Amino acid sequence: MIIEMRTYTLKPGKTPDFEKAFEEGLEHRAKISPLGAFFHSEVGPLNQVIHIWPYDSFEEKDRIGAEARATGHWPPKVREFMVTQESKIFQAAPFSPPLEPREMGNIYEIRTYTVHPGSIPTLIERWQDCIEDRVKISPLAAGWFTTYGSLNQWVHIWPYKDMGERSRLRAEAMKLPNWPPATREMLLHQENSIVVPASFSPLH
Repeated sequence: MIIEMRTYTLKPGKTPDFEKAFEEGLEHRAKISPLGAFFHSEVGPLNQVIHIWPYDSFEEKDRIGAEARATGHWPPKVREFMVTQESKIFQAAPFSPPLEPREMGNIYEIRTYTVHPGSIPTLIERWQDCIEDRVKISPLAAGWFTTYGSLNQWVHIWPYKDMGERSRLRAEAMKLPNWPPATREMLLHQENSIVVPASFSPLH
């Protein structure tokens, strides 16, 4: 299984237009393979949309892309709204939940850590040692590491009801004896964003 995360920066004010056009095209695209999730940014880099697609392999990704384009309805008519595009390919950590339709939160926090080259396996081991206690406080939506695109990145995604719940649950997690995982010496850069799922996002 591979996961593609596509992040598009849009012209200011064009997120609603993009989402409307994307949803119209998705009606045809989803008949070929499912969308994993779709978000737009609220805090952090603004005017961004993020769409996430699971595939069994690169071969399946290429085949599905060609089949979708052949419909004449994909890609959606969104080019006029876009400024930049970025694509990353991830693999899931062993403890990452499956990417499947479910209701988890009204907002999602996407945390992206860039780490020293070669340290991802150790990072995952240390997370695996303590994630069981952390998810008793609030669920993990995803724990992924990059294999193509921006390398040496660890992305973890957390759902919350609202920002107040986020603050409360994160403070509670910090009281755990083994959280956060002991990975600080591996970190080169950290960033986060708060995103909201679109109405048509399977992960909500």
